[in-house]
Amino acid sequence: MSSEHELESKDLIAVIGERELVIGYRLLGINDTFLVGKDNNEAIKTMEMLFSSHKFAMIIASHFIRDSLPPLFKLKVEASLRPLVLFMPSLSGNMHEESLSSLAKRVLGINI
Repeated sequence: MSSEHELESKDLIAVIGERELVIGYRLLGINDTFLVGKDNNEAIKTMEMLFSSHKFAMIIASHFIRDSLPPLFKLKVEASLRPLVLFMPSLSGNMHEESLSSLAKRVLGINI
C-alpha cells in the first residue's frame, strides 16, 4: 500500500521559470506553473515553497534559478529524488548542458 504522501505527489509536476519555459509547459497541459522574472528573491522564495510543499514529484526550473539558490539549499535540491528537480537552460543566453555522466552521477549516484 502507498502512503498518503506518495499518493499526493504521485504524478504532479511543477514548472518554475521565465515566460518562454512556463508557456511551453502550459501548452503541454501542466497546470502548476510559476512565472518568475529575473528577480532572484522571488525565484528563491517560490522554489523553496515548491520544494518544501511535498506536493510535487518533479520540479522543472529554469537554469537561472539554480544559479540564484543559496549554496546549502542548492546542494539539497540537487541531491533530492523526491521531488526530482530538473534545471532547463533558457532559450536565450549561454546554453550549458550537463553531460550524461554527470547527470547520472547526480541523480542516480553512479558513475558511467
